[in-house]
Amino acid sequence: MAPSATADNTAAPISASALKAPEPKDLSHHYSIVTRNREPSRIKAFYKFIKIPGITNFSGGMPNVKYFPFDTLEAKVSKADRWEPSPNYPFAELSKLSLGTVGNDHSLLPNPDFEATSAHITVPKVLDQSDPTLKLDLSTALQYGLSQGYPPLYSFLRQFTRDVLHPNTPYKGGPEIILNNGNTDGFSKVLDLIIDPWYEGVHPVEQRPGMICESFVFGNILTQIKPYNVQVVPVEIDGEGMLAEGPGGLRDVLENWDPSKGRRPHFIYTVTMGHNPTGGVQSVERRKEIYAVASEYDVLIVEDEPYWYLQFPSAVFQQARFRGEDVVQGEQPFQFEKKSGFEFIDSLVPSYLNIDVDGRVIRLDTFSKTVAPGCRLGWITAQPDIIERLLRITEATTQQPSGFVQSLIAELIRGPQPSATINAFNSLPLLEKATFSGWQLDGWVRWLAGLRGEYERRMTLMCSILEENTYQLKHSTPNRQADAEWGVITKTRLLTFDWPRGGMFIWAQVHFENHPLYKSKGVDIPLIDGPTLAGAFLIFTTHAPQLVLGSPGTIFSAEPGIRADRGWRYVRLCFAAESDENIEAGSRRYANALQKFWRIKDVSEIEKLVAELPQ
Repeated sequence: MAPSATADNTAAPISASALKAPEPKDLSHHYSIVTRNREPSRIKAFYKFIKIPGITNFSGGMPNVKYFPFDTLEAKVSKADRWEPSPNYPFAELSKLSLGTVGNDHSLLPNPDFEATSAHITVPKVLDQSDPTLKLDLSTALQYGLSQGYPPLYSFLRQFTRDVLHPNTPYKGGPEIILNNGNTDGFSKVLDLIIDPWYEGVHPVEQRPGMICESFVFGNILTQIKPYNVQVVPVEIDGEGMLAEGPGGLRDVLENWDPSKGRRPHFIYTVTMGHNPTGGVQSVERRKEIYAVASEYDVLIVEDEPYWYLQFPSAVFQQARFRGEDVVQGEQPFQFEKKSGFEFIDSLVPSYLNIDVDGRVIRLDTFSKTVAPGCRLGWITAQPDIIERLLRITEATTQQPSGFVQSLIAELIRGPQPSATINAFNSLPLLEKATFSGWQLDGWVRWLAGLRGEYERRMTLMCSILEENTYQLKHSTPNRQADAEWGVITKTRLLTFDWPRGGMFIWAQVHFENHPLYKSKGVDIPLIDGPTLAGAFLIFTTHAPQLVLGSPGTIFSAEPGIRADRGWRYVRLCFAAESDENIEAGSRRYANALQKFWRIKDVSEIEKLVAELPQ
């Protein structure tokens, strides 16, 4: 991805605090039995001899590069500056913020000149480059490779992770990374790392493992842990996410744990930046509170952050302006000792890694939202000992991500590098090249900032349409003749939501308790209750002319009690995937569906809709 600006990536002097940094804690007691038994791959250990200059390799089982049927990989790609960033500090730039119009001109979502903002990349079959960290060609990318990741991409991501995303990681030496096949694969490997499967009737109940998560959670995570028979332990949430203190908060759950239900949970799964499904962003102060409790009870934190760069600082102001409320300045970015060198990055709420003094945070990152989901490529960041164990898992399972994908992504996000950077890299001794941190990163950061701007504008468009339809207004004539000249306006709340502070979703409460048929007696259904109306509304929205679909809150409920008690009250609406035109048209159809559904007065219509629900 071509750079669009210049950043100073010169290595900074080691600070006094870095010299005093503690070693990360030994957390190997959290490892599963299988993880403890893993040993380095004997085949992979041979690879270091293959790198000896001039050696003839008769040891391996690698196919001949000459017979690879690909001579090049080529693609027409976007330049880094295709999309326009949104303000990093909107309170200081309120005059530049616009609610935009939501008419047919789509002024909130203008398209760029795609041809002028395109570039061409080529990955050749063989590149005359002896150093593996710089060698970006098909002869290396498509061959058996290193499990930690393809060297040109690995070194770039390692620098980006350590120097830009998490420069303030407080333990000695800082974190390391390993590439994987996206966050689903990453979480699967983390489960292998720390979970011993538990089977009822085979193992004592007291040994059953548990996972702490928010009361509403990404449903696929629940599917992943099910074969392990991990007990799901939900913690209450607010607009920021998981609560540290108070009833139902993290401390309450851990402090009052009943051992007869199983082993006290030893890890948290959490999405803290653009939470899926609720759209919350957790402040640094809340992170400190959560981390303090996790440290006290020796709990690992698995931080899944596919939306970390999609933080919407304008949301709090736009919401206030639409609702006629006072526009107040929100929380300012927490000021850590070290800066990333990029205003966009420094304006974002940072990861748990920046306060991880113990080394108990395992962070999952992915290219699914920054490039494309089909890449199936991501990376894990954690203390070195944890990464070493994940490397052993990778060697014996997936081995490495796709070479096709790694080479194209490396060529895309690195972009052309200055000759001075290449010369500086080549002048280093071999052992120092693995930790080289002189890559130019500004093109990739500029791309991320532009993506944030685009998704923030989409969020604004959908929210602004929903804002116009949160109530149903009905006009009626007074009963008393004396008041006949007056009109009566009845205002019924249909929808409640906060503008998401990050991510790709609006999490809305639909007030089915205000529906005219709520608690009515049915014919085939004894009582038209909230869950019944929620199911009927889901089907209603899929019928013409509505033809719009949201995700019901029940599928994000962490456990059955939450699903029955309140999951049915919510719906998740995604403003990311649909076309520009459908963001507006679909939002209007959804809003109209709400209005029309509230006009249904016959219980038989509700029962017909419910009959269409999948069994």
